[in-house]
Amino acid sequence: MIPFLNLKAGKFGVIPALCRNCESQNADFRILLYIPCVARGGDSLLSLSELPACPGLFCGSRARDGILSRMRIPGGILTVPQCRSIANLVDRYSTGCLQITNRANLQIRELHSEIAAEVWQDLQELGLASRRVEVDSIRNIMASPTAGIDRQQLLDTRPLVAAWDNYLQTHPELSELSAKFSIGFDGGESVSIRDFRNDILLAATEVKPKSSPICRLFLNGTNTGITVKVSQCISVLAALANAYLEYTKYRPRIEGKKPRLRQLLGDWGVENYLKRVEKQLPFAWQKSSIELPNRAIELYGHLGIHPQQKSGFSYLGIAVPLGRLESQQLRNLAKLAQNWASSTLRLTPWQNLLISDIPNTQLFEVKQQVADLGLHSSATHLDSCLVACAGSSGCASAMTDTQSHALAMVKDLAQKLTIDRPINIHFSGCEKSCAQHSPIDLTLVGIQIKQQNQTIAGYDIYAGTTDSPFGRKIFPGVRVAEIASFTNKLLQIYQRWRSPHESLGEFVDRSAIDQLQQLLNPKKQNHK
Repeated sequence: MIPFLNLKAGKFGVIPALCRNCESQNADFRILLYIPCVARGGDSLLSLSELPACPGLFCGSRARDGILSRMRIPGGILTVPQCRSIANLVDRYSTGCLQITNRANLQIRELHSEIAAEVWQDLQELGLASRRVEVDSIRNIMASPTAGIDRQQLLDTRPLVAAWDNYLQTHPELSELSAKFSIGFDGGESVSIRDFRNDILLAATEVKPKSSPICRLFLNGTNTGITVKVSQCISVLAALANAYLEYTKYRPRIEGKKPRLRQLLGDWGVENYLKRVEKQLPFAWQKSSIELPNRAIELYGHLGIHPQQKSGFSYLGIAVPLGRLESQQLRNLAKLAQNWASSTLRLTPWQNLLISDIPNTQLFEVKQQVADLGLHSSATHLDSCLVACAGSSGCASAMTDTQSHALAMVKDLAQKLTIDRPINIHFSGCEKSCAQHSPIDLTLVGIQIKQQNQTIAGYDIYAGTTDSPFGRKIFPGVRVAEIASFTNKLLQIYQRWRSPHESLGEFVDRSAIDQLQQLLNPKKQNHK
């Protein structure tokens, strides 16, 4: 991690370079690192006991393509002034491009020059930068992108997102937790984030039909059976965080990293953790044996036009291939939202965005203007559900240039076939699977292939969700030049033999592997 420091002329600007304490690979990270506290006008230094583990806005991370900075957008909602400020920032200090992440953050790559302190002051005033530098790099608060407008929602989670973000800002001691500490709020929306893995998730439910909603408490993806009143949610989160903080004081680090909440659960157990938390609360835990209803969640169902809770208004879900937006696209989308809607953009953890509160009479005009920006709103384009990590151009761990390979492959496939259902295509440059943690339909994992006296880039191609963390290995060791051809073969078989409403992942999972191989390689099977 790289603190952005510049101490010239006694003014504390921000520069993407290693501070003196970090220039040596043998630097002792136990010493205090001094970072300019922009929240105090830049006239004093803030001391941190160590550099954060994840990039934030004040502390960037060095990548192959330059400095990477990440901007927390709690709940993913941006105003028009915020969009303009972000666009100006990336134009002035980067390459004019930014990326929506899988937690609905905004990521700026290739920062290349000093950023003045007044710029950071402006970002703080607009609510784009943490008021306390210490908590800047804690993971973004996740919520449904349709919070407050979803026709199916039980609870508007936006006030909870704002309240928890304010708690973080006023409790800098929580910076001692892992930067990967993650909180999610699910209001029962049709566009649900319940399947995203968060350390702590509060998911709204009804005990009885049309009763006031309560929240179920999930830890590391597991339902604890505990129910929490909406008015108690922030108190419960604070107690959970404080007990976790106590654990970190006595738990040895793992390879120099702060312990994750899942390690606490492994050491203490869920029941013991909850008992410790209960002692901090002015009320006893309430439990319910009633399970949350299993609701079918349509993959990328938020893309396109959807009616809102408020009669006469709809939102438009816009596909952003690989989450990449040009600064001018962001400005123009913000202008659209200002002219035709509620002056907000909503980022999603699927790395695309929504424009909400569009009068139904203006939908055609807005959709056409989105198309004029080079974007679309269809879930059945091959680039709509495309996900890729930074790849070898930005990450030293990656074995392949995932971003360019992904775009080239879907462009090639689009000339050969059309699809009538969303297909999630995930490119990972290595086995870490940073961009998407669970397989859905199709996963391509970067490898190095030995060919005669040289090594070339390639992919193992997986499909479905069974057999391995990436699904079933369908085509091993495929050269980059051939990935479109092999993928096309699989998609053609899927479209021919699937059930009417079956996804690619479901089709592969239910197919016997020998039968699938026979369909994919009929000549080879007949020869046998």
